[in-house]
Amino acid sequence: MTIHLRAARLPGLAGLHDVTLAEGSVTAVTPHAPGRAGPGEEVDLEGRFLFPGLWDHHVHFTQWVVTRSRLDLSGARSAADAIALVTRAVADRPGTDLLSGYGFRDGLWPDEPTLAALDAVTGERPVVLVSGDLHCGWLNSPALRSVDVAPRASGLLRETEWIAALDRLDRRASPPVEGYRAAAAAAAARGVVGVVEFENTDNLTEWPARVAAGVDHLRVEASVWPQRLEKALADGYRTGAAVDPGRDPHGLVTVGRLKVVVDGSLNTRTALCHDPYPGLDPFAPDACGVQSVPPERLRDLLTAARDGGILPAVHAIGDRANTQVLDAFEDLGIAGTVEHAQLVSRDDFERFGRLGLTASVQPEHAVDDRDVADRYWAGRTDRAFAFASLHAAGAVLRLGSDAPVAPLDPWVAVAAAVDRSRDGREPWHPEQRLPREVALAASTRGRSRVRVGDVADVVVLDADPFTVPDAELRDLPVAATLVGGRFTHDGVRA
Repeated sequence: MTIHLRAARLPGLAGLHDVTLAEGSVTAVTPHAPGRAGPGEEVDLEGRFLFPGLWDHHVHFTQWVVTRSRLDLSGARSAADAIALVTRAVADRPGTDLLSGYGFRDGLWPDEPTLAALDAVTGERPVVLVSGDLHCGWLNSPALRSVDVAPRASGLLRETEWIAALDRLDRRASPPVEGYRAAAAAAAARGVVGVVEFENTDNLTEWPARVAAGVDHLRVEASVWPQRLEKALADGYRTGAAVDPGRDPHGLVTVGRLKVVVDGSLNTRTALCHDPYPGLDPFAPDACGVQSVPPERLRDLLTAARDGGILPAVHAIGDRANTQVLDAFEDLGIAGTVEHAQLVSRDDFERFGRLGLTASVQPEHAVDDRDVADRYWAGRTDRAFAFASLHAAGAVLRLGSDAPVAPLDPWVAVAAAVDRSRDGREPWHPEQRLPREVALAASTRGRSRVRVGDVADVVVLDADPFTVPDAELRDLPVAATLVGGRFTHDGVRA
């Protein structure tokens, strides 16, 4: 199918242009001229801006889908607040089925979660509350029994134990395909053409099945987790290969990277750091965070993946974790992706550029976690969420959301990277703001303009993303989105 997008504005170019999309690629960009452009459909953009499609480079798509139906705990400012929300939900949603909540952030709570408090208001109904950073769960006794975990006074599960429990819970209640379709359509309506999927599941099987069922709004780079690496390699999967080309010549689902999680998170106080967390016993085993994967195991995984043609993406949040990951990449001569890179030692910034590494960062986390960082990383926040320092060091930047931790909306990420502020607050460490052109390129895989030969993944905007005021970036209006020259969101055709 051929589509001629007529009378488009291309940022950085004077005048109007006509852009032709055919066989999944951009085949022509010419000054706008009256008359028919040739065979195919013509769409008059009436002077709207045509821009490369946007990517979210870090999502947990199933968690994003199910969050829509979970009890919202994001407003809880204490354990008591969370208990009050659960109490109302139990009354409003009677039954014996699992009640799930999402979004609590207990890093600044004045009181502690307890199993007894949760049990007192839930009885024998299983209840699972998921933290906003996905690294912790607060479960009542029936829910703990259902995942074969012994009760503990807090009711909290963290890191590896929690991830295993969440995996068991998710496999029991997979969301319907309609939920995936609605979430993908909503992403397309914000200009998203692709996502990097880091859900801890069999992505290489599940995503082609979803595309076949009509969830075809997005490209998906499907990650492989360590427990599935051996099978993926045996099946011949290689990073970048199309899993199911289907209706798109470039393939909507491609093999992504090996995802390895070596430490925890800031809000859960499990990110692996050189210094102990305030308020914890400095001699306790986890005083400096949690090491989910030791360095020797990380090297084994990276070596196996590299030798088999699967590139790595390694989660590292604390400064000690980042140092260990950089050491592994340097020792093995692998240029991979560091997911999050939230706290980086001063001597490590230059290594990102020297080693040719990609820093896949989530700018909205800096806005969400600034107060938690000021408490638990006091004296170190000048190198926390240090996007400008990473850019200056030569790291390749890619922006994402970590949805559902932040909304699956690249404009939110771009705005946070550019302004490092929200809700009228002063920018937090404004020296770490990114220039707008850098933030946009980090959301479009380095593309700043639609050019001949590009994949026909484009977005039609009602404003110029390079000149719109900072305050309007978060809600920048998207008129249409096309993936492979096919409309996935359409607000321009009558």
